[in-house]
Amino acid sequence: MKGDCVKMTTMQKPRIIFMGSPEFAVPILQKLMETYPVVGVVTQPDRPSGRGQIPTPPPVKLLAKQNGLTIFQPRRLKDPGVYEELASLQPDLIVVAAFGQILRQNILDLPVHGCVNVHASILPRWRGAAPIQAAILAGDLLTGITIMKMDAGVDTGAILSQISTPIDLVDTAQTLGERLAFMGADLLVNTIPGYLDGSIRLIKQNDELATYAHMIQKEQGELDFSRTAEELERQIRAFFPWPGSYFQWMDSPMKVHAARVETVLKLGVGEHGVVDGLPAIGTSRGVLVLTSVQPAGKKVMPGRDFLRGTRHWCSL
Repeated sequence: MKGDCVKMTTMQKPRIIFMGSPEFAVPILQKLMETYPVVGVVTQPDRPSGRGQIPTPPPVKLLAKQNGLTIFQPRRLKDPGVYEELASLQPDLIVVAAFGQILRQNILDLPVHGCVNVHASILPRWRGAAPIQAAILAGDLLTGITIMKMDAGVDTGAILSQISTPIDLVDTAQTLGERLAFMGADLLVNTIPGYLDGSIRLIKQNDELATYAHMIQKEQGELDFSRTAEELERQIRAFFPWPGSYFQWMDSPMKVHAARVETVLKLGVGEHGVVDGLPAIGTSRGVLVLTSVQPAGKKVMPGRDFLRGTRHWCSL
């Protein structure tokens, strides 16, 4: 594999284009800017957000703008003129972190050193769009970061480096994502030199061990009490803060921000009760105890406060 790389002297630093969009990518871009010349940033277009549907820039754009970087926001990388704009920057390397678009072969082949990806799992486990959520949903004990050389497949490229971290029992997609982002930033800048000089051996992924993390849809947030309490508790953590988890209460969605599992007491599937002064709902196995909720149109509140304010929740 060493022969695939054009070696650079210690005095040269690669011209890098960064592609990324959400909060996860921000620490990675920040670390990259501190270490290498970033000649351009490609991120998703501004999207309508909030009740007023105000166009809102992705977090990576905000950081790039603060640092005076050249910013591109193509609707699709294959749109006319996009390749030419990127080629004009003469990149030596493209770094991708949660960008949200597939890179076609012409983009993969554009930089001298190709494209590398910062992926939030220990590949080949959890290829795809939502590896952090998938790891929590599955009850994995470990996850991590993989730096890989990108190819035409979805997260199928050769591995350059990996690092792992335990998944805490209280980790949400937000807390785990924040931790992985900083781990990814450090691993990336420590990996790039060896990748560029050819001293890192590329390791082919074992496709037989691959699992796939499908994109999360908003409607997946509804809690299905025919599942187990453990599965639902993991869903609540995996889907926090987006898309969130909820169930129907008084003809409106009640969001659940945090919950715990009770295995001793029994409730019928979907039956409401009170456990230790907290609202609880029966599942197919175990009871889901709601520690933090948000009724429709109200602020987030502890489960105890919710019970004090309603007469309609059943009691054990």
